[in-house]
Amino acid sequence: METLLTIFIFGLLVTGTTLLIKNIFSVSEQQNGILSNTNQATLISSAFVNELRNATYGANGAYPINQAANNQLIFYSTATSVNGTVSQIRYYISGNTLYKGITNPGGNPLSYVGQTEKVTTLLTQMSMGGNPLFYYYDGTYNGSGNSLTEPVNINVIRFIKINLTILKDITPTGNSTFTVSAGASIRNLKTNLGN
Repeated sequence: METLLTIFIFGLLVTGTTLLIKNIFSVSEQQNGILSNTNQATLISSAFVNELRNATYGANGAYPINQAANNQLIFYSTATSVNGTVSQIRYYISGNTLYKGITNPGGNPLSYVGQTEKVTTLLTQMSMGGNPLFYYYDGTYNGSGNSLTEPVNINVIRFIKINLTILKDITPTGNSTFTVSAGASIRNLKTNLGN
């Protein structure tokens, strides 16, 4: 009887220790995923701000902003090129994934039509919950106030904000989120720079 009791207690201790160790590693893995997503969102928002600040007229003479929608933005910028080429940059969401496409001009005269777009996956685990990815503001924006409403007139946009909402819990039932926001003025469209 004592032997059976000892085996039973030993079995409980082994099971408890195994579950504890499994839980520790599971939580650690989840925390690493959260930190990785946070870091990635911060890097993306920083790159977005840099590209947006350097937005300029396209190599084909197109206006700096090509398209401005809730979940897609297309603009022209020199920030992604090494030799000063003006690239067409497209940020967009499909499903729960954020993508970035870059198209360099080609042909004579230069054009973006018919050129290959290089698409990169930036973030998975997005959880926008019906909220827009982009918010657009006119020249009167001072850090507060309402964004422009859809459809947005691209000619009045002077400031654009990106809002990245990402799942905290990397589990099938997780729905806790965090948000990384960043925004910038388009330097080449500012009207308050003076002479």
